[in-house]
Amino acid sequence: MILVDSCVLIDVFDVDPQWHPWSLDALQRHQAQGLAVNAVICAEIAPSFESHQSMQHALELVHLVFAPLSLASAFLAAQAFGRYRQNSGTKNSTLPDFFIGAHAQAQGWAILTRDRARYKTYFPAVKLITPETFS
Repeated sequence: MILVDSCVLIDVFDVDPQWHPWSLDALQRHQAQGLAVNAVICAEIAPSFESHQSMQHALELVHLVFAPLSLASAFLAAQAFGRYRQNSGTKNSTLPDFFIGAHAQAQGWAILTRDRARYKTYFPAVKLITPETFS
């Protein structure tokens, strides 16, 4: 299973002029491995849609399944956020990328993303599928 980061989905759903082709191709090429989203990813892509139903329909069209966050994922996200704050991070609440990275780590999944820096720093064991690793 591959957890699909919100940036990839926003590229596809909003037809980003620069990233739409890469993101759509990446989704299509990895579909056979199974593609998933969680509540955090859905919250980040929701502004692209007029209703919950239209978002759900779009997710179904690209064959994404919903995977709930586990307690283990929440714990790992909090640990990563603690390391972020120790490294002089300025945010005061756990960032979405920490929940996404922790979810992938807890499940042993890869992440399909264009935003590798934070994942690479705080979740180095998670396999990342990025424009640099997949073209």
